[in-house]
Amino acid sequence: MAVEDKYISYRIYLVASVVFLMAVAITIKLTNIQWVHGDKYRKLAKERTVKTFVIQANKGNIYSSDGSLLATSIPNYTIRFDAVAPKEEDFEKNVKPLSDDLAKLLGKPSSYFQAILRKARNNKNRYTLIAEKLSYTEYAKLKTFPLFEKGANRGGIIVDPQTVRVHPIGQIAERTIGYDKLNEEGIRKQVGIEGAFGKYLNGKDGKILKQKIAKGQWKPIRDVNEVDPRDGYDVISSIDVFIQDIAHHALLKQLEEFKAEHGCVVVMETKTGQIKAISNLGKDAISGNYYETENYAIKEAHEPGSTFKLVDLIALLDDKKVDTSRVYDRKGGLITYYGKKVEDSHRGGDQKISLARGFEVSSNTVMVQAVYQNYRNNPKQFLDRIDRMGLNKPLGLPIQGEGIPIIPHPSEKRWSALALPWMAFGYGVAVTPLQTLTLYNAVANNGEMVKPQFVSEIKEWNKTIKKYDKQVINPKICSEETIKKVKAVMLNVVKRGTAAKLFSKDFSMAGKTGTAQANYATNGGSEKHYISSFVGYFPAENPKYSCIVVVHKPDISKNNYYGADVAGPVFKRIAQKIFTDAPSTNEIKNIGQKIAIQENNYKENDPKAREINTTIPNVKGMSGMDAVAILGNLGIKVKVKGIGKVKRQSVPAGEPINKNTTILLELS
Repeated sequence: MAVEDKYISYRIYLVASVVFLMAVAITIKLTNIQWVHGDKYRKLAKERTVKTFVIQANKGNIYSSDGSLLATSIPNYTIRFDAVAPKEEDFEKNVKPLSDDLAKLLGKPSSYFQAILRKARNNKNRYTLIAEKLSYTEYAKLKTFPLFEKGANRGGIIVDPQTVRVHPIGQIAERTIGYDKLNEEGIRKQVGIEGAFGKYLNGKDGKILKQKIAKGQWKPIRDVNEVDPRDGYDVISSIDVFIQDIAHHALLKQLEEFKAEHGCVVVMETKTGQIKAISNLGKDAISGNYYETENYAIKEAHEPGSTFKLVDLIALLDDKKVDTSRVYDRKGGLITYYGKKVEDSHRGGDQKISLARGFEVSSNTVMVQAVYQNYRNNPKQFLDRIDRMGLNKPLGLPIQGEGIPIIPHPSEKRWSALALPWMAFGYGVAVTPLQTLTLYNAVANNGEMVKPQFVSEIKEWNKTIKKYDKQVINPKICSEETIKKVKAVMLNVVKRGTAAKLFSKDFSMAGKTGTAQANYATNGGSEKHYISSFVGYFPAENPKYSCIVVVHKPDISKNNYYGADVAGPVFKRIAQKIFTDAPSTNEIKNIGQKIAIQENNYKENDPKAREINTTIPNVKGMSGMDAVAILGNLGIKVKVKGIGKVKRQSVPAGEPINKNTTILLELS
């Protein structure tokens, strides 16, 4: 018996020892967790139960100068279905009426949705796509449908809201309005106004801590770490929707008529440099339709052709080399430099003409002779003149992708003996349409060159955050005397020169045509490619707008590819529509002066006219809205009770109006 008791005691000691050792181990482990790895586990626990959520800021809107909405953010909804969530009886009871309602909303057969829903139920699919890109109105309607009205847990509806950027006026000026987003590779693409002014539009996201609670839900934790989002500011662009619509459709019509590859048009306000309209349309190779694909006006630097001759004329006149009356011999419309021909587009007609007339009829031979004879010994003087006009460098626009101008220089390797004569008629150089327009706008603006502006203001509601005033690039590109002569010659281009067919006695225009020819290899051969352009301003006497139109690769089968025929009509259509359709405000003098006849007629027809401003009128029987308007215009404070017509007024008609008169109107 003693042996058995002793054996039991050993077992008790053994168990006690094991328990003691386990307690020691647990204590050591707890101590280790608490003090050695405590920070690590506390952090891990917090990460799993407390999480920082981003509160996305609302993006600002882009408006036109007249207040029209050009770009805004709207909610966009994707709806999916958790087929496991609903009970069997709920699913069977509602699948048919749900499918019927979906069919009415989304325009597909009811059987189509029934098949999708039943297949998802059979396969226990918890994320079946039902619809996407729904508006808020469509989403609000859909969530009231049978089964879906029961919510996520009982009805299986899964809602994925997203914010999308839309352009309410459609594709007009779409490329200039632009976008700011990540592409498929995760690279951020910033285009147009959206990209250039994203730091104002995007605002600043906020953050909030949330704690995980039952059923995977998160409860906000209000603490000092919470940061409210700051919504983006609104951007007021310089675009005028009325002018933009005119420019867009005028360009589109001409591109379609001439089956051109692409083209652009820009309308600029002369004094401020604000871009009132810009359209860039390229032809889709498959459909043949035109879309805003590239911002050609800003991006595409190309040989301008004869529109560059304005540089010749300004340089020659301002450097006192020759006057506009200097006569040159066209020599049959063909001259040769170093074995290369310089030819006029029309070789017939008068052979001895003045420099002014040579510009008006766009004679290559006249302009090249004038430039080459006067600058061949010092081409740098001509290039310095171009530099002072600002054509040797980009305009420094906030919108990305501006083309780099190419102006050869005597110090460069590419300079040759042909560089100067070829430059004189717009070859061997490259500038963007907007850079060319900026030069012509400077002439219209009496020599002051201003920077093109796409945005006039940054606003937060009615508060101005930043204002973009006129930026002067060059206060005087040349003398006033030169400006006057150049303006007169450009006016004659439209009156009796290459753009004579654009002339209108109803409104005046001034400008210059341009037709550049390029040869490029296509499948081993060569093909003629024309660039037709017209640039100028209107009205000629007191310019309000300048405008450039450039059309690439018009159909040469019509044998009508010149600037006056292809680009010129777009310019004229824009000027004409603005002149005839734009609302105008005339100054009315002596607006406060009373006319005796009108006063007598008024008093005779309304004997109470002299009393109505001093006594309470009778408004009984009037609609509440009309009564409030009448009394309010008399400076009377009005309180309204009820809806409908006035059945009682607290102050009777005929009582004098006191300074603080208040009337209670009872409506029924």
